[in-house]
Amino acid sequence: MMKIHTAAATLVLGIACSPAQAQCSRALVVPVTITGYAATVIEGQVHGIYPDLLRTEAASVGCAISFQIVPRARQEMLFTTGHADLLLPARRVTRRDDDGIFVPMIRSRPVLISLASRALRFHALPELLGRETLRVGIMRGYDYGESYQAMVRQLTAQRRLTEATDPISLARMLVDGSVDVAVITPTALTGALSANAKYRQLIQQLHMDPVPELPWGESGAYVTRAASLSDADRQIVLHMVEHIARSGAVWRGFQHYYPDPRLGDSIGPP
Repeated sequence: MMKIHTAAATLVLGIACSPAQAQCSRALVVPVTITGYAATVIEGQVHGIYPDLLRTEAASVGCAISFQIVPRARQEMLFTTGHADLLLPARRVTRRDDDGIFVPMIRSRPVLISLASRALRFHALPELLGRETLRVGIMRGYDYGESYQAMVRQLTAQRRLTEATDPISLARMLVDGSVDVAVITPTALTGALSANAKYRQLIQQLHMDPVPELPWGESGAYVTRAASLSDADRQIVLHMVEHIARSGAVWRGFQHYYPDPRLGDSIGPP
C-alpha cells in the first residue's frame, strides 16, 4: 500500500497561507481520478501529490474540500459543465481555457510506450502512424494538445485505437497484446503500476520513446470560471493554487515519487 499521504504531508510543510484569510463560503468540489502518484485513492480516501497539497493549503485558509472519485472522462465533464471547482492534475489545452483559469506547476509530455521485449523503436510519430499493423492504446479523457488529437483522429479512422479507462487497464493491454503501443505520460502509467503488486515488475520492462510531434506542455490546475463558484471564493482558490505553484512543492513531489532516470525525458519543473 502506498504511504503517499505521509510523505506528501512532509513536502508541504512551510508553504501554507495565512489562516487569517477569508474562508470559502462552501466546500470546494474537486473530482479526481487515479493518476499515478499525482492523485490516488488509499482505502477509499483521496491522496497523492496534488490532493495532499491542496488539502493542506485549503485547511490553512479555512476552506473545506469535497473530493469525488470519478473516471477521467467524468472528471472532465463535471468541470466543463460547471459542476467542479477545480480540475487537477490537468494539462493546459486551448479548449479548457474558456472554462477555467490555468495555473502551471510542472512540464510534461506523453511518449510512445511499448514492451522492451518487442523491440519497437520510434523517432517520430509518422513512423507509428505509417505502421498500420500496430495497435495503439490511449487513456479515455486524456488530452495532450492538438498534435495528440490529430493522432487520435487518424488512428480512429484506421480502426487501430483502443481507449482504456485507467492506467492499469492500459498496461494490461500491453501485456496481453491487445495493443502494441500506449501513448501516455510515463508517470501516469508507472505510478499506477508501482501501486499494484501484480504489475509492479512491468515498470522495468517498458520502453519509452519521446517524439517531437508530441511536445512538452504545461501541467497543473484549472480553477473554474463558472458562476457556481463566487468571485470571492474564486480569488481564494486562485490564491491557494498559485501559492502551491510558487512553492515548487509539486515538482519536489514528482522528484520524490518518480526517481526513475528514464522519466527525465517526459517531466520537468515549470
